Amino acid sequence: MARRKRTPSSTRTELGNLDIAACERARVSRDRRFDGRFFSGVRTTRIYCRPVCPVRPAKAENVSYYPSAAAAERAGFRPCLRCRPETAPFSPAWKGSLATVERAMRLIARGALDRATVEALAARLGVGARHLSRLFDKHVGASPGQVAKTARVQRAKRLLDDTELPMTEIASLAGFRSLRRFNAVFAEVYKRPPSDIRRRLRNV
Repeated sequence: MARRKRTPSSTRTELGNLDIAACERARVSRDRRFDGRFFSGVRTTRIYCRPVCPVRPAKAENVSYYPSAAAAERAGFRPCLRCRPETAPFSPAWKGSLATVERAMRLIARGALDRATVEALAARLGVGARHLSRLFDKHVGASPGQVAKTARVQRAKRLLDDTELPMTEIASLAGFRSLRRFNAVFAEVYKRPPSDIRRRLRNV
C-alpha cells in the first residue's frame, strides 16, 4: 500500500493518482460529475461515501480519499447506508489509461472471480497473475480478490434493497458459494448482518 501523503488541507489519499484538491471540492459541493470516480472515508465514523452523499460533509482533516470502494474497505471503512456506494456508476479514476485494469474490473463486476481464480482471470487478460496484482495495487488500491469481494457484497446489497428474495437466493445470485459465507462477509463489510439491513429497510 502506498504511503499516505499529506496536503496543505490535511486531506489524505492512498494513491497518488487522485487529485486531492479536486476531490475535496467535489465532496464538499456534492458534484455529481465525480460520482464513481473516488470515495471518501471519514476517520471519526469509519464510514466511506460517494461524493454525492447527502450527509453533512466531514471536516477535511478527518477525510481520506480512495480510487475504489474496495480500497476504502481494505483501509477499514464500511459503506455508507445513506449514499449507497454499491449504486455508484462504474467510472474508475484511471479510465482510459490502463485498458488491462479496466477490463479486469469489468470482468470481476460480472462475476469472473466468483468461481475462478486470479490466475485464470490473468490468463484471460494475457498477463501474469503477479503482474495483474501489482497493477491493481497501484491503480485500484486493492487486490483482485478484494475487488471481487466488494463486488459480491455490492450485488447482495442491491438485491436486499430492491427485491424480496430469500437470503439463500440472494447469496447465490450475488456469487457467494454458501449462505454462511455470505453472512460472514456481509457482516465483515457492513458491521451488521444482512438481516439487519433488510429489517431497517422495512422499517423506513
